[in-house]
Formats: sequence, C-alpha cells, structure tokens
Amino acid sequence: MTTSRVTHWQLRTRSLRLEERPLLMGIVNVTPDSFSDGGSFLDPDRAVEQALTLIDEGADIIDIGGESTRPYAAEVPPDEEARRVLPVLQALSRQTDVPLSIDTRKPSVAAAALDEGVEIINDVSGFRADDMQRIAVAGKAGICLMHMRGTPQTMQNEPEYDDVVSEVCSYLQRQALRLTDAGVAPERICLDPGIGFGKRTEHNWQLLRGIEQLLALQHPLLIGHSRKGFLGKLIGDDQADRRYATIGVGLAMAAAGVHILRVHEVRPLREALLAFTACSPISTP
Repeated sequence: MTTSRVTHWQLRTRSLRLEERPLLMGIVNVTPDSFSDGGSFLDPDRAVEQALTLIDEGADIIDIGGESTRPYAAEVPPDEEARRVLPVLQALSRQTDVPLSIDTRKPSVAAAALDEGVEIINDVSGFRADDMQRIAVAGKAGICLMHMRGTPQTMQNEPEYDDVVSEVCSYLQRQALRLTDAGVAPERICLDPGIGFGKRTEHNWQLLRGIEQLLALQHPLLIGHSRKGFLGKLIGDDQADRRYATIGVGLAMAAAGVHILRVHEVRPLREALLAFTACSPISTP
C-alpha cells in the first residue's frame, strides 16, 4: 500500500513539521495513580522540573495529564483535575516555547488549559462528547483523536474484535469526519489507535503490525506504547521497566513512517533514533 506523505501538523499557533524522524511527545502525569509513574510528579514543582528535563533531553511536545487512564482507574472530578494541571501549565508556558498538550476527557479542563496557552488537546475518549467537539472547533488547537472502547473503568472487560486494525481505522476515520463536519480543519487532526486502551495483548501487536493501514488515513499518526503491559508480556517480565522494549517498538514505528511517539523517557529513544537514522535513513511510505 502506498500513501502520500503527511508533512505537517497544524497546532493552535504553529505548524509542526513532520520530518525524517518521529517527533517525541514527553509524558508528565500529575497524578497519584498512573500505571508507570503515578505519584512521582503529583507535586507541581516536580512536574515542571520533569517537563523541563524532558525538553532538555529533546522532547518536541510535552503532554500534561491530571487523571490516570490506566485500566480500572477511578475518574477524577474536573475541579481536582484542573487543580493538578493548571499550575504546571502556567509555569511551563512562562519557561518554554515547546508546544504543550493537555491530556484530558473533560471539556472544562480542556477549555481552562487552552486559556493557559496549550497547543494540543489529547482526548483519549476520541472527542465523543459534544462539548469536547465544540471546544475543539472554538479553540483551534491541534487535537489527538484516540480510539478507546468504553472508559478506563470498562475498557479491559473482555475486549473483542473481528479485525482490530480495520475496526480501529474505521472508527478513527468516522470520528475525524465528525470533527471536520463540525468545523475542525483536517490538518489539525492527529490520530492515535489507542495501544492498550480496550485491547488485548494480541490486539496491540496486530495494530502495530498493521500500521500501514493507519498511515493510509492521511493524518499525522501518534503511537503511545511506552512501558505498557503488552511489552512486559513480550519480554516475560511484567515487573521490568520495559525501557528497551519501548525503544524497539519506537524504532520499528519510525521505520514505518509514524509521525509522533508518546514516551515517558525521551533521551534513550531520541539517541536510538539518531543512530538508526544515521546508519539507515528512514524511508517514507
């Protein structure tokens, strides 16, 4: 399958060039219970410090979240989520020009984050809520449109698919069309198949092996595989840090032409990508 190259992602005030390597979106979870780093950056000062560290290591985007979306995580009230993330966004907006992303399902949190200069809304529920669609239209930010069945509380209750790649592609295509019909410019929409969100281990691998079908949807494509449980199962150690498995998948996705990789650790993957690109230039689909 041959697809034309997606070259840019339009954000709120700027356009990101999608070059020969994937952009790296660094994760900062301002939560007590995220699956990998819950509690590490709940304090706003520590969260800001971590974000600046990721930027120093080469992050192209920083994604700030105030609610864990791991399987079976409890929902956080909007006021509490805003209390966690807004001081971090306020501080970072004064200290860096790197584009900031808000990871939220809550319309009120998204709106407040836009007021603090956020460039991207990353909604794991896929902008299903009408209010989130209205904010996406009015805010003119870049958006990450993700596939997830149900909610974090229900998504891992025996997920089944006849053909996970085709079904995820169809969902993302439908939701992207809903957003463009509502008034979102197509060039602002980035797609995310939702690795680990309502998928069994084999579903995650099928999506990664079928990445060409996702790229054929003609939007920037983001993959968020960092440290996730399916990697622990692969290496036979659920307690491992999964760093090297994360790098391995990242290199495979870079070779396939994926545009953005969302990761907890930036430096290891960035250095691996630099070496990979230097010895074998990434061909574009």
